[in-house]
Amino acid sequence: MMKRKLFEQFKKYHFEWKHLAVLFMVLIFFQLLVSYINKVSLHHLIDQTENWYKLDSAEKIANLTSTSIELLMETNPTKKTYSAEERRELIQAFNIIFSQQILQRNIQEVCLLGEIEGQYYAIDNGQSLFDFFYLDNPRLLQTEHVHDEAIGLYKELEENIRRKEQILSLEEGQVYKVFVPLVPRGEYFGALFMRIKPDFGFITTQITSNYDETALIFSALILFGLLAMFYISAYTVRERDEAQQLLFKERERYIKEHIAHQKEALFTKRIYHTHHKAEKIMGFIKEDLRNLNPNNFEDIRHRISQYANFISRVIYDMKWYDPPLQTIRSPIFKTDLNGVIRFIVDAIFQRTSSQSEAVQFTLKLDDRLPLVNINEFVVWEIIEPLIQNAIDHSKVETIHVEIQSHYDAQNQLGSIRISDNGKGIREDLLGKEADGIQRLFLENISTKEEGRRTGYGCYLSYQIALRCGWKISAENSSAGGASFIIFIPFGKISRKAPGTHEKNEGTQHAI
Repeated sequence: MMKRKLFEQFKKYHFEWKHLAVLFMVLIFFQLLVSYINKVSLHHLIDQTENWYKLDSAEKIANLTSTSIELLMETNPTKKTYSAEERRELIQAFNIIFSQQILQRNIQEVCLLGEIEGQYYAIDNGQSLFDFFYLDNPRLLQTEHVHDEAIGLYKELEENIRRKEQILSLEEGQVYKVFVPLVPRGEYFGALFMRIKPDFGFITTQITSNYDETALIFSALILFGLLAMFYISAYTVRERDEAQQLLFKERERYIKEHIAHQKEALFTKRIYHTHHKAEKIMGFIKEDLRNLNPNNFEDIRHRISQYANFISRVIYDMKWYDPPLQTIRSPIFKTDLNGVIRFIVDAIFQRTSSQSEAVQFTLKLDDRLPLVNINEFVVWEIIEPLIQNAIDHSKVETIHVEIQSHYDAQNQLGSIRISDNGKGIREDLLGKEADGIQRLFLENISTKEEGRRTGYGCYLSYQIALRCGWKISAENSSAGGASFIIFIPFGKISRKAPGTHEKNEGTQHAI
């Protein structure tokens, strides 16, 4: 479970070049740090090993040289009388022992140190060594000054060397001074001195070079691994992005089709609803024409003109399922909301021939309400269904509908409240959905009884009001009844509304 969660978290991320660069820099930093630590440790180990090996090597060389001299002296006894040829060969053998050591690059000085009658000497050639050992009266050696330092050290260390008869070594930096006791035939004679400077730097250089090559190869492998990871990740991400892009295009196409279907459905419902209203208006026109006489000519002319304009708006709406915004909101429209309310009440809901005592209207209109730049018949399409809904859901014998307009000049906000004295709206319809819209204004939601419901009136009023920049809400009154409130923001007021518009003649008739 934990692995799955970690894997799901890891899938949210993908490598980009900058991620790879940071990762590579971190790895290189740690690689350099580890290499530096290992290198220091390796140098320390090599130095210790090298120092031990240098001392051991120097002592072995000195011991081997001393042993060679001892063996040569033991195989050639001093009591023997040597011919000239034997004498020359023996001297040559001693010279070879001395010269072969000097020929080595690391050996700087080699000599045989001894003492006779308080005089210290240094022998560094075969002739002197032969004279000293094999002649009864050897020529006293003329010690050269090149071995003064060795003689001085031997004087200081002679007692110790003579007593222990062990190899004694002195270290001065990279130079080793080795004293090897010379004891031919068991008799202490002196000490072989060698000054050696072993040089094993080429071994350290070779080891360090090999280590650097290994570190470089390791870093290169890391880099190639990261590049391979980047290539695989980039290829996978590119494939995923292409798949997502195709999915987004498919979803975009689906959403466009869905929106088009919604607009077509809304268009169909709107036309159905307004067509029903138009049929009723046509009946009013016919009735007005039958009742036309010289006394009511002007009133009926005005009313039929308004009816005709509404019918024209309905026909225009049938041409568009998404009417252009300028046919709804435009500066050329200067609609008096109070006048529209009066006309709808007088000419639609209170027709003389159909006026019923069961429905009574009270208008409390604020004359300060400014004109609005909304098509008059669009306003009609908003207000008329709300009034009709207030009548339909009242469910009382005598319905009292009060329409009140108000203008808040300080906040530049107008409102129209349509209230009734009925039983109110079900509380569940006043609740809001996730998008903040009350359920009453959703599609196919109606306050009517089952079988009579259409659910289009409030829905269409709300949708049309949104296109006008208005808002609609509904609420129940604590004293009984319900109210629809239309909120109308006024950003810029064109002019004050006229005092009273009995016939609403100053309104725009543009479709």
